Amino acid sequence: MIRVAVIGCGNRGADVYARHLTDQGAKVAWLVDPRPDRLREVAARFGVGPEACFAGGAEFFALGRVADAVVIATPDDQHVGPCLAALGLGYDVLLEKPVCLDEADLERLLAAEAASSGRVTVCHVLRATAFFQAVHEVVASGRLGRLVGLQHAENVAFWHYAHSYVRGNWRTSPPAAPFLLAKSCHDLDLLRWFAGSPPVRVSSVGTRLHFRPEEVPAGASGRCMTCPLTDCAYDARRIYGSFAPDVWPNTVLTAGGLSLEEALLWGPYGACVYNGQNDVVEHQVVTAEFAGGVTAQLTVSAFTHNNARTLKLLGARGELRGHMERGELELHDFTAGPGAAPERWRVEVGGNHGGGDEGLVAAWLRFLHGQAPPPTPLAESLDSHRLAFAAERARRAGTVQAL
Repeated sequence: MIRVAVIGCGNRGADVYARHLTDQGAKVAWLVDPRPDRLREVAARFGVGPEACFAGGAEFFALGRVADAVVIATPDDQHVGPCLAALGLGYDVLLEKPVCLDEADLERLLAAEAASSGRVTVCHVLRATAFFQAVHEVVASGRLGRLVGLQHAENVAFWHYAHSYVRGNWRTSPPAAPFLLAKSCHDLDLLRWFAGSPPVRVSSVGTRLHFRPEEVPAGASGRCMTCPLTDCAYDARRIYGSFAPDVWPNTVLTAGGLSLEEALLWGPYGACVYNGQNDVVEHQVVTAEFAGGVTAQLTVSAFTHNNARTLKLLGARGELRGHMERGELELHDFTAGPGAAPERWRVEVGGNHGGGDEGLVAAWLRFLHGQAPPPTPLAESLDSHRLAFAAERARRAGTVQAL
């Protein structure tokens, strides 16, 4: 049995990776988290004794190599240190994205992996979905001919953006990653995967227009629970009241034993979105060129009704359209002539991230059992981060950035 240490017991570490590892036959045997109440709750859930629970990574790593592998799901600005420590002990690592906030750390991680017997798998879960694997199979089959262009949209959904990027942990950068890196390095990784080559240059524009103190509606109060307005799209009472108490995003609010009402009365998720507590962009467009000439455009936006990814892949012999959340794919074969009916089919998209969370854990466990190579080489996984860092430089400077 594979025995794993989970460093960072938040939603991704405990509720996602630890759960799927346990469901797929691994044992979560060590836990690290600085929050005593959360650590006790997660330990009880997975049957981890107090002697195997630690407030900090240094205490765990001082044990030497006691586990088979390590999951690192700490906050965005706390990934690099634990990963370097784990590699120093020869651990294989499942590393939550984004892997770092400083571009220079990408080379540090690559060098540390090269010097270690361990390997790092970045949590680019969308590669592990049946949907995007089906998209990649079409590209690899040659049915599109030479791939020329990629058009991809990540529709964040108005309520999701408000939850994570106005009220939540990713509302300010630093300490969180910039919006593009935090939310869409998955999508940049997909573009890299489909293009089949690294990015060479990028430009980007992005704005923060709406979630600002200047936009506060007349009569609004500082917290939703005491606000007299009934027609605010971002009313936390309406947003969180739309979900069952035991599912995300409500589980984020109630972690640690708070009731939903208590969390909305006193916590950040009940604060007015126009308080000025956020500084990340709301709508961003990235244009990238990859080696070999493929160009791609990614749009990521808060102002969408649904939480969905849509895409078009443009080839010399055909066009592929897709809607991930509906599992719909549509292939237009140019050789069939103008007006020919497209081929349409559906792909299973159940589960978190369209099944990608489970799929990534399964692929990582196959690697740990010696049945397969790591899901994606680290150098290729980090191209998404290089692209995000360059796009952010381009957005701020109003330039085209070479990679």
